[in-house]
Amino acid sequence: MAKRRSSRSVKSQDLRFNIETERENDGRWIAEIADIPGVLAYGRTENQAKANAYALALRVIADRVEKSRTVPESISLICASA
Repeated sequence: MAKRRSSRSVKSQDLRFNIETERENDGRWIAEIADIPGVLAYGRTENQAKANAYALALRVIADRVEKSRTVPESISLICASA
């Protein structure tokens, strides 16, 4: 029978971000999470832009967790149209 190892201790934190959207002059939608630098995404529709920004934010958060070993207890996103 294999022995269980205890995991490294990690800090937990709650994350909460706002997704702001705006329609560009050319008809595309842009969604941004200002709290995470560089999380800005376009889409043909507002929902597609939000989904793209959400996916990018999760990638950035996953990278931070992997590097820092800090595990968020929860992640909340609030969508606010400009």
